[in-house]
Amino acid sequence: MWWLALALVTDSASAVQTFKVPVAPGESLSVEVAGRGRPIVLIPGLFGSAFGFRKLVPELAQSGYRAIVIEPLGVGTSTRPARANYSLTAQADRIAAVLDSLHARDAVLIAHSIAGSEAYRLAYRRPDLVRGVLSIEGGPTEMAVTATFKRALRFAPWIKLLGGIRLIRRKIRSLLIDSSGDPSWVTDDAVAEYTAGAAHDLDGTLKAYIAMASSHEPELLAPRLPQIRCPVRLMVGGAPHVGDVGPKEAQLLARALRSFALDSVPGAGHFIHEEQPGAVLATLARLEASVTAERASGSL
Repeated sequence: MWWLALALVTDSASAVQTFKVPVAPGESLSVEVAGRGRPIVLIPGLFGSAFGFRKLVPELAQSGYRAIVIEPLGVGTSTRPARANYSLTAQADRIAAVLDSLHARDAVLIAHSIAGSEAYRLAYRRPDLVRGVLSIEGGPTEMAVTATFKRALRFAPWIKLLGGIRLIRRKIRSLLIDSSGDPSWVTDDAVAEYTAGAAHDLDGTLKAYIAMASSHEPELLAPRLPQIRCPVRLMVGGAPHVGDVGPKEAQLLARALRSFALDSVPGAGHFIHEEQPGAVLATLARLEASVTAERASGSL
């Protein structure tokens, strides 16, 4: 349990502790913790990592929060077992296991892209762990990967022959640029960090993606959205970009959730936390105000 002691003891509010938490045989999630106070849990999407939240974590720690970044299975530097259950429900349950291990309760979840769907699932499956959800460009998705990405995985066996990690970095760079309203943050260093996990274990990454594409959800999210009792805010980028949340998804959330708000960020794209981290912090403040008001009124 050395990793738990490491997570619970720190000499500085701004110090970052990095460790892995075992959640099942052969399955460990990479975790970063900084600061003390009420927990804020940050969850990157499929092509993200803890690096993507580097602009938010120090600000959260300095503001009196305990910032906890959890990379889901197959993401970042978490393990990539080929035969694991990569359903969004299973990912949510793994995140819950990490929070239980860290004794983190009543957390706000800040989730990006597909991780938003994991956060919604966690919110109704473990309401004791979640006091609010801030989803950055993440709708109520029912599949671990998109249909387009699933079709692209048919060429996975050829990737090493066609250029391996260099090919992946070119594709990821193009994806990050096309997904951003302001792509100035997409530097060589950023691309290298976003692809570091794949570079370390390319075979494992491709096998994990294939397993994600083959995963099946044990239960659909849409009919269970009304079970989410905490406030939810969805942030969407106002600039044209790839990977945006469709209007039907936003309408479903507005219709099904008891407490929902939509925040559009002018000029931003899919990676709002990279392009305009201040907007994320401002939306977090609004979400916290909603939680406080609803608890004061007894509606939570």
